[in-house]
Amino acid sequence: MTDLQRIEKEHYQLREGEQLQDFLTLMLQFIGDPQPELRDDLICTTFYEWFHDENMLTDTELHSLLAVLTDEQHLFFQIGSEDDPSVFTRAFSILPIALIAERHRKQPFLDQAEFQHLKHSVLRYYKEEKDLRGYLPKGGWAHSAAHGADALDELIQCPESDAALQHEVLAAIQGKLHNGMQIFSEEEDERMATIVDTMIDKSLLPQQEIADWICGLTHCADLPQSRGPRIARVNSKNFLRCLYFRRGQISRGNVLDAAILAGEDKLNRFTIRQD
Repeated sequence: MTDLQRIEKEHYQLREGEQLQDFLTLMLQFIGDPQPELRDDLICTTFYEWFHDENMLTDTELHSLLAVLTDEQHLFFQIGSEDDPSVFTRAFSILPIALIAERHRKQPFLDQAEFQHLKHSVLRYYKEEKDLRGYLPKGGWAHSAAHGADALDELIQCPESDAALQHEVLAAIQGKLHNGMQIFSEEEDERMATIVDTMIDKSLLPQQEIADWICGLTHCADLPQSRGPRIARVNSKNFLRCLYFRRGQISRGNVLDAAILAGEDKLNRFTIRQD
């Protein structure tokens, strides 16, 4: 912690004789530390700064980093567990993975096999993560649904991403909204809306296909009332509101606008109905 505090003060530059790999090894070791100052304020921020300094991380270091981050001791550490500190390791391993995807998007360096590994790892994580807590009184941010959404947003923009991947990501978002356990309250829906907003803005899928997916989100409103369908309905309603206001005036009057409004209307039990 002392070393990272000093590096922060020195604008994330290493001193003569210091080796980047020595710090990376320790940062990976403590990436899920329960102390939020070390995990979030220092390790996470240092990764971000080093990734955005083009001279800091070589392709070789990035290849090695991705291999470690996606192993069973990091992204998939005790995957499926709930309400325990292991969520910090998983949720903070996905953030530098998002940075790796961003680097590849801007300056491709992964071969086809490595990209497939990246894709499968991010999608598997988003599907299998069960600890969806946002901010914890002890430990600070977990925020796995939001952090994973950041990685998905980078993934869909990579040059290798095709229509099949876009649909896989939409299915993963629906699975997270319809998680059966948690109504999101820490703006996770905004981070998920960013993914779909990117798809629309960059024309990664035809608008009609996204509209059809939005229609599919509303099927939970037809189910008998119980906790699971209620969670799905409220999360989906809030998600569509995020997307609607995110798009602003850009999409007004088109097929997506109609789908979002119709979906919100179906999911909103407080809508005034005309007799």
